[in-house]
Amino acid sequence: MPRTTRITIALLFAAWVVDYIDRTVINFALPAIGRDLGLDHTQQGLLVSMFFFAYALVQVPGGLLADRYGSLKVGIVGLTAWSVFTGLTALAWSFSVLLGIRFLFGLVQGVFPAAAIKALAERSRPEQRTTAAGWTNSSNAAGLLLAALIAGVTLPTVGWRVMFAIISVLGVAVILAWRRWMPEPLAQDEIAVAQDEIAVAPDTRAERRAVLFSPALLGFAVIFFGYDVMVWGVTAWTPTFLHEQRHVSTAGIAFAAVPTTLAAAAGVVLGARLSDRIGGRPRVIVVPAMAFTAAMLFALPRAQPLWLFVLLGTVMSLVAGMAYMPAFSVPLRALPSATIGAATGVIVFGGQLAGVISPLAFGVVTDRLSYTTAFETMAAGPLLALVAAAVVPQTADAFRTLVSRHVAATVPSKERLP
Repeated sequence: MPRTTRITIALLFAAWVVDYIDRTVINFALPAIGRDLGLDHTQQGLLVSMFFFAYALVQVPGGLLADRYGSLKVGIVGLTAWSVFTGLTALAWSFSVLLGIRFLFGLVQGVFPAAAIKALAERSRPEQRTTAAGWTNSSNAAGLLLAALIAGVTLPTVGWRVMFAIISVLGVAVILAWRRWMPEPLAQDEIAVAQDEIAVAPDTRAERRAVLFSPALLGFAVIFFGYDVMVWGVTAWTPTFLHEQRHVSTAGIAFAAVPTTLAAAAGVVLGARLSDRIGGRPRVIVVPAMAFTAAMLFALPRAQPLWLFVLLGTVMSLVAGMAYMPAFSVPLRALPSATIGAATGVIVFGGQLAGVISPLAFGVVTDRLSYTTAFETMAAGPLLALVAAAVVPQTADAFRTLVSRHVAATVPSKERLP
């Protein structure tokens, strides 16, 4: 990879780590927040889902902003604003206030993903984008791991309010690093954009809308939705499950998260590299990975010793993580960097919509049935991802062909540039 790409990966990795610490540390604080504010499981699940509701709303608008005003400007604005709302979480005195803060937090953090992916696309070659994005997105697991460790240390000592105040300053360091070291985009000849790739670059608003709502692109959003149904449901509720059902301490939960998060990071990188080696082809990776994950969701809540629960969770995280980047692999290879912000915003929207639904659904099912049934319910997501991966275009050429046909069929000729 060019030096520009490697530096960009490192800076985006740091930003994503802070992103995931800020958004997931609440999962470990939910039992304490629930006790302090008198919340049931449904209300706790709603706190998580409210963030994702707002986060999902701004995915496509955030991508359009990044395409128009530049990825770095939009990314830095998002970093600054979400750090402020992380700190404000410490001041919440009631459920409704905390719910409002989580909504605003989701809005400002939601502009970041598409800007980050666009920044990477501008600084990497198409045939290397999935691998590069895999390295940056392995930071998700690193952020979750650090969130667990931070929570394990701070929650028993200073409480959840001080914890949120402390982590709010992490974004400042990333902002300074971006301003100091983020390189300029690669020149067009270095990116080596193919002529048929340029052909799917929309020239008018009508063509842009047609690309964003093409079945070919929406299919990848469905893959990411199904994948994230499992991820956000299980991630949000595992700490509370272990605390209430296995009577594990906060520190014990934090240490139990170490192998699972490291395995998830390894799975993301492995799935990304494999995707680039086989030219996309999400069916090859996603179908077996999601089938295995769905089966594991039935075994996981029945694993009684903690070591067995952690072992099964680690294996599941490794295999499931391999399906992350295949949800982006073909569009990343097929689309030009000038439009990749909005296009990836559509895919990310699918994942964040899952974040709205699955934590709340998990809480409701737990209140009305059981934790075991809630884990099993999450298997619907991987099964949906499996089906979607089997039918989406498997290569960049096939994707471009289908998108071009959709544009030609849906956009009147008078709204297309000659």
